Amino acid sequence: MNEIKSSEPPGPAGRAAPAGMPRRKFLAVTGAAAAFTIAPRHVLGGPGHTAPSAKTTLAGIGMGAQGRVNMGEFLKLPEVQVVAVCDVNREGPGYLSWYWGHGKESRNGGREPARREIEAYYAEHKPSGTYKGCRAYSDYRQLLEREDVDAVMIATPDHTHAVITMAALKRGKHIYCEKPLAWSLDETRRVTEVARQAKVATQLGNQGQADKAARVTMELIEVGAIGPVHEVQVWSGPRFWAHAPWEGRPPETPPVPDGMDWDLWLGPAPQRPYHAAYHPWSWRNWWDFGTGLLGDLGCHKLSTVCKALKLGHPATVEASSTKLNPETYPLGVIARYEFPARDNLPPVVLNWYDGGLRPPRPEAIEPDIPINEPLYTGEKGLLLGTELFPEPGQDLVRGLPRRLSLSPGHHKEWINACRGGPPAGSDFVNHSGLLTEICLLGNVAVRCQGTKLLWDGPNLKVTNHPPANQYLRRDYRQGWSL
Repeated sequence: MNEIKSSEPPGPAGRAAPAGMPRRKFLAVTGAAAAFTIAPRHVLGGPGHTAPSAKTTLAGIGMGAQGRVNMGEFLKLPEVQVVAVCDVNREGPGYLSWYWGHGKESRNGGREPARREIEAYYAEHKPSGTYKGCRAYSDYRQLLEREDVDAVMIATPDHTHAVITMAALKRGKHIYCEKPLAWSLDETRRVTEVARQAKVATQLGNQGQADKAARVTMELIEVGAIGPVHEVQVWSGPRFWAHAPWEGRPPETPPVPDGMDWDLWLGPAPQRPYHAAYHPWSWRNWWDFGTGLLGDLGCHKLSTVCKALKLGHPATVEASSTKLNPETYPLGVIARYEFPARDNLPPVVLNWYDGGLRPPRPEAIEPDIPINEPLYTGEKGLLLGTELFPEPGQDLVRGLPRRLSLSPGHHKEWINACRGGPPAGSDFVNHSGLLTEICLLGNVAVRCQGTKLLWDGPNLKVTNHPPANQYLRRDYRQGWSL
């Protein structure tokens, strides 16, 4: 791949800091150790420097918005050396920026802007002020042939997660994959099992699982702050990408932009003409490419719920939505999962709302308090994120055991795992494979509205409504398979 020379300055390499905790959150949070912060390295060399031979070599596949944010985080880690990037698009506009401190403005994306940004970062820390050690690829299969790549970060659209992840697993690469882990339940199960056999370090891109607040929530539930939990309400606001203005597919067939490999972008999905309604941003709308808000934000918002309540496979799932059509996801979804008893934990109902749909506000929560976190209902009270209702006595606050250690950071804990440390918090085998299955099962229920689906999780099968099983997997386009 020939490099494209440019004087474009590198973009920012991280997100703005999250807001502070609201007033009711446990005093125990403030007593915990200070959160880990990653400092950028100032020099290549000198005391404490990781020798090049000891670095974890990393390549990024999918260099749009979130992919470049992830790579910005990895660039800060002195034990990592980014050696390659890959994207089916050479360079183009229209990618939504995830640098929250700068707003959600559109920006350029693709392999060449990413390569320039990475090389500019490394150049800043070399005495010569220059660096040319990051190669750009259009086809992930060529990148994965490199023996000198230890690990890969995958941030492509949902429909290509599984084929790229499986190819990387078969080559023994450590993998960081953006959520959801795959497009279908069948893909998710197969990727999880191969990851189990490969024994490599894995991590899903649901960054909130590493937050201190997630650990506090788990500890509060474990010590019985609200008693046994029997119901959870989780919701997401309206989608943050534009909805298609058509009932079906777009009527126009514009030319593929220069530098874009449309066939590679489609990957395993059915053939269709290029349109800007699919790339670079609004692919999440479409059944063939995305997984809706449940697949996207569900993997964020349900992660702590699954850990705190030790959820396994649900026994049933049912859903309703706004207007449904065969091409695009509905604007709003309500899904209801029933989970059986686990060890000494009672059965629990999990309710999901998105697209601006919300459950009724409990009387115990004052009208001026925003409800933006999962709401747990226990026998003794309510837990909203890390806030208790009614407010607990100080004896209970002081008694919080601080059992769970803090994460060094979502990206750092994966790199630690790549280098022989413990599994990351959203490891495919131990957590995020099942988490993704739960989210994607809700999408199956959306497509089977009016029927409560009985779910045989271990055997990956709906037992009472055979038509639902067609939505568990996809037919791959010729030349593409796992």
